[in-house]
Amino acid sequence: MFARPSAAAYAQVGIETNIASASPHQLVLMLFDGALLSVNSAAAAIADQDLAGKIRHVTKAIEIISMGLKASLDPQGGGELADRLGALYDYMCLRLTLGNAQNNVAPVEEVAGLLRELREAWAQIAGTQRPESKLQEA
Repeated sequence: MFARPSAAAYAQVGIETNIASASPHQLVLMLFDGALLSVNSAAAAIADQDLAGKIRHVTKAIEIISMGLKASLDPQGGGELADRLGALYDYMCLRLTLGNAQNNVAPVEEVAGLLRELREAWAQIAGTQRPESKLQEA
């Protein structure tokens, strides 16, 4: 009866500890991981015809992309690259919205692929690349 709330609370403490001790590069990797988890969960919900799950996961993915990844860009210091990444993040959010509205997994899987590529590139830049999690595979 108490196992589920206790496990969730324990997991939350672990996440908060990781965030508090993470470098800026690691924080961006965590955003990519969270976005990938949400996008892949949204694709599974579409396949399972789980309307509530689809909406919840698409919404979470859009929040992470727009309020996490896009918000972390430095338009002045990043120049053209920051502008292009910002436009790509906007595109991802549009594709997720389309997939959600049309119950179509293809745009959602497209976003998953884009996020995986960006995450891999970011991990190589940060020098902290780790093996892909099974949760990230679409």
